[in-house]
Amino acid sequence: MARKPNAAFMKKMSISPALEKVIGKGPYPRTEVVKKLWAYIRKHKLQDTKNKRMIHADENLKAVFSGKNSVNMFEMTKLVSKHLN
Repeated sequence: MARKPNAAFMKKMSISPALEKVIGKGPYPRTEVVKKLWAYIRKHKLQDTKNKRMIHADENLKAVFSGKNSVNMFEMTKLVSKHLN
């Protein structure tokens, strides 16, 4: 029996202007926001090479990460959710 996707994750969310600079104009479902965020992080090589859990913020991400220079991937999820409505 196939799992039914959770409707809450598939609901399109409006995105803050700060997050829009990173992933583009929304609205997107939460799953797509995370995918696009990781694509941005990889493209700009912002993941720590030794500790892969750490993300180093560039100017655009700093606005999303409440001004922090680096966050771990779990903290990143919490900070990004503040930019979704």
